[in-house]
Amino acid sequence: MDLAAYFERIGFAGEARPDLATLRALHSAHLLAIPYENLDVQLGRPLTIDPAAAFDKLVTRRRGGWCYEMNGLLGAALDEIGFEVTRMAGAVMREVRGDDAIGNHLVLLVDLGEPWIADVGLGDGTLEPYRLRAGPLESGGYSFALEALDDRWWRFRNHQFGGAPSFDVAVAPTPLNVLAEKCHELQTAPDSMFRMNLICQRFKGDGVILQLLGRSLRTLRPGTKSDRLLASADELVSVLAGDFGLDVPEVADLWPRICARHEEVRAAQAAAAAALPA
Repeated sequence: MDLAAYFERIGFAGEARPDLATLRALHSAHLLAIPYENLDVQLGRPLTIDPAAAFDKLVTRRRGGWCYEMNGLLGAALDEIGFEVTRMAGAVMREVRGDDAIGNHLVLLVDLGEPWIADVGLGDGTLEPYRLRAGPLESGGYSFALEALDDRWWRFRNHQFGGAPSFDVAVAPTPLNVLAEKCHELQTAPDSMFRMNLICQRFKGDGVILQLLGRSLRTLRPGTKSDRLLASADELVSVLAGDFGLDVPEVADLWPRICARHEEVRAAQAAAAAALPA
């Protein structure tokens, strides 16, 4: 792996050593430089869990990626520096979906004499790595929590405005085929949220997080949120380029589908509200 190119991409200029200071610096620099995004899934372009492919996309072509790419790239960099890294199967919303969710998220365990979690692939989670230890977490002005469910599973609870409310993670190495199969499923299953929704998220510094879901753009600050709807395909392309650093003009072709999905979600929300007792 070309560490120098990765460091240039994320703006890291320090001395890289397998210690906590380096892990913290790389973790936050990665998130501030590289957005979370699923544009290739929306455009029907196959993705893999190969870190070399993630490097080409995120570093060479200066795109963003989803968890398999974001944490895949960070994990490869940590390996190269000399960290002891374990790839683990996360399960976003396992508390609702059950074990079918296992593998829909990639999480990194870093051994620094005690276990630390590195996760740049959730999109709007912690800006910094955190100890694998039960209790509340604070990062970037947002509040999180980590719970021990049993002797194997842990549950991470995201902040109040998090796109994914929680994920579980089994503290054990995960066979790569488990992650590869789930990566393929999330790109191809008709009911996959990644196929149904355009998703981009970006840390902007000073506690600001941008969340783009379809045509809805949300700006988060600790304790507050504001929303606006994008009005056109041209605005979508402009917001992706200007706010997320993503030069992907072909997403304009997705606009009719994005609008149709927006109306579908609005109708479902209205029906659910109407069904509530008066």
